[in-house]
Amino acid sequence: MACNLKISKSAITELIRQSAFGGTPGEMHIDLLPDSFEEGWLYIRLRCGQQSGVPIARTDGITLFAPSKQLGLLQGLKLDYFGDLTGGGFLISTPEGAQASGCGTGFKMMSN
Repeated sequence: MACNLKISKSAITELIRQSAFGGTPGEMHIDLLPDSFEEGWLYIRLRCGQQSGVPIARTDGITLFAPSKQLGLLQGLKLDYFGDLTGGGFLISTPEGAQASGCGTGFKMMSN
């Protein structure tokens, strides 16, 4: 694995739940999608299965896959999950040199 994405305990639990519910127990895929307004924002998307990705994190019963072209963007980040009575969602840390999105699910690389 060429990426050291960290996964919180709460995110592991939710990834395991979603992978089992989606029919791919222990396998989830993360990628970064550009915003539809072409403003440079990248948002996380999580799907069940490998989705032709490479393994980037393996821990506590879950293997997380990602596109090999996005390994540099995911390097050293942390995936977290929050949940409360109104719902829940995944959050991703902001890489150095980037601006965090207001919702915590993405970021925008800042140019020098």
